[in-house]
Amino acid sequence: MKTNFADYIKEHVILGDGAFGTYLYEKGIDFGKNIDLLNLNNPDLIYSVHEEYIRAGSQLIETNTFGANVFKLQEMGKEDQVAEINKAGARIAVKAAGHDVYVAGSVGPTGVEFPLISGDINEEDLKAAFGVQIKALVDGGVDLLMLETFTHLEEMLLALATAQKVGSNLPIVAQMLYPAQGLTARGVDALTCAKAALAAGATVVGANCGRGVDSMYTAISRLAPLVEENVPLSAFSNAGLPEVMGHRMVYPAQPSYMARRAAEMLKMGVHLIGGCCGTTPAHIHEFRKTLKLRHKKSVGTAKTVAAAPQEAPTAPTAVKKSGRGSFLDNLPAGRLPVLVELDPPTHLDIDNVLAGAKSLTESGVDAVTLGENPLAILRAGNIALAHRIREEAGVQVILHQTCRDQNALGLQSHIMAAHILGLEAILAVTGDSASSTDQPGVSGVFDVNSLGLIRMISQFNQGMNMAGKSIKKPTNFSIGAAFSFRPSNPTMQITRLERKAAQGAHFVMTQPLFDKNVVEAMVEQTNHLNVLIFPGIFPLISARNAEFLHNEVPGISIPEEIRKKLRRYDEVADQRKAAMEITEQLVADLAPFVDGLYLISPLNKWEIAEKFLCQIREAGWQGSGRAVARGGG
Repeated sequence: MKTNFADYIKEHVILGDGAFGTYLYEKGIDFGKNIDLLNLNNPDLIYSVHEEYIRAGSQLIETNTFGANVFKLQEMGKEDQVAEINKAGARIAVKAAGHDVYVAGSVGPTGVEFPLISGDINEEDLKAAFGVQIKALVDGGVDLLMLETFTHLEEMLLALATAQKVGSNLPIVAQMLYPAQGLTARGVDALTCAKAALAAGATVVGANCGRGVDSMYTAISRLAPLVEENVPLSAFSNAGLPEVMGHRMVYPAQPSYMARRAAEMLKMGVHLIGGCCGTTPAHIHEFRKTLKLRHKKSVGTAKTVAAAPQEAPTAPTAVKKSGRGSFLDNLPAGRLPVLVELDPPTHLDIDNVLAGAKSLTESGVDAVTLGENPLAILRAGNIALAHRIREEAGVQVILHQTCRDQNALGLQSHIMAAHILGLEAILAVTGDSASSTDQPGVSGVFDVNSLGLIRMISQFNQGMNMAGKSIKKPTNFSIGAAFSFRPSNPTMQITRLERKAAQGAHFVMTQPLFDKNVVEAMVEQTNHLNVLIFPGIFPLISARNAEFLHNEVPGISIPEEIRKKLRRYDEVADQRKAAMEITEQLVADLAPFVDGLYLISPLNKWEIAEKFLCQIREAGWQGSGRAVARGGG
């Protein structure tokens, strides 16, 4: 028999479950499909997922009802089935949970834009929507309510007020989304949100989703003062930052890393711990083992759900190349090409970026690169900033262009604008998932992916737009592509790079690499491609920084030897000194044989990148010489 949740959690740690949606996508459910409808259409599949989490060690499972509210279901014409879907979701979970495992009724935000200024929807409409959903969950037999992934405090409080009214006095867990620095997308502090939720009747307060374990740790540290008031906290982190691979979202944080970080959060007062996007039963099993939490009941063998067969990708038709663009054709001879990344600021004070560009120019940089809202965090427009840098620093700029933020019409207009402003190089990237954004209500566009964008720019170089119509003057962009080399399994990424080269890519900028042997293997395995490869160099700044990058950022792998060396030092200053020495040696090892180097400024501190730029210029390294030898194309 289950102990009252509100009483039990004050004295004990409870292990929750992991992701539902992303785990179902792994099982073959179409990405983007409304999974709440599966409560009616495929209840056996939902039951099997609950079983897997319970077998892994979950002491609390959530119903598959996160988006089952009238506003989201009406998009599919299913708004009249809200109660039926939620009640079914609750009953499936209750059946799987038996007498030992708690069942939390999952309630997510409505998707309505805040603040409510249009007049079409008011607070009473939202309360009514929450009311139908919550009552159905209660009728289905849940033990508590889980309000989660709320971006707006106002909406969370409306949901809490409704839960208090129709929730039959069930305990309530209130979790907000804090993308960065323990703040909501609108800048409200986690502690402020938690206090408001507690005043409105929440039993447990915490955070879920977000931008990975490190940002979750920051949010929990903001909530830590509540522990002195005997308030239990909850934490359900994503498994790092997602990477789009084909039609899948891949999350990098491994179970062992997440479990170690979970142990740190338990020391800060977290009593309800679990996982969000990208986590699986394997993560929950590792949590149970590492945190030494008792295993709940045994369950029968779950039914195997066959993944939907996937069609083999069709190789796109190669685009006729038109040279390799103005930037590459005009690289100076006799020296190793060096690119340095500068991120546009998250505000409108661009003085530091302009100062960095000017100083880097004087130190001999060949181009600075400007990201476009990296990690889906709002930043100043890179095309305007690129123009200012070209005008005031006189240096080439490689403009990052993502497919996330604009449709195909906007992308083409952006390409033409770049040409008009005199820019000569574009890095075509798909873009990070909008799920990690710091702006409420943002969704990705993705009319095309990076392959389609490369093809689009190449067509402009041939004097045509996407529709095949003449633009009267051809552009002459050097087209860049991103590349994530994984030495343990390089085939898929190399195949994808081959397709990018076929579409017209001229040069490649890689994810940060930290091992000379890995770079040598990459160069050898990509030598058949007629593209220049610029390995990414990221100067580490601390042991914690190294662990974060290794465990939470897709495509980055830092050798254990390096991470172990940094952990030997207790002081961050000593760690940074050791990291600088490691990077200096790596630059010296790579500079004689690579096509060029792509220096990434940690925390946008261009002075650190400039130090290695000066090292390169003083040594006079010339690299492979291919950057100039292949001129003209």
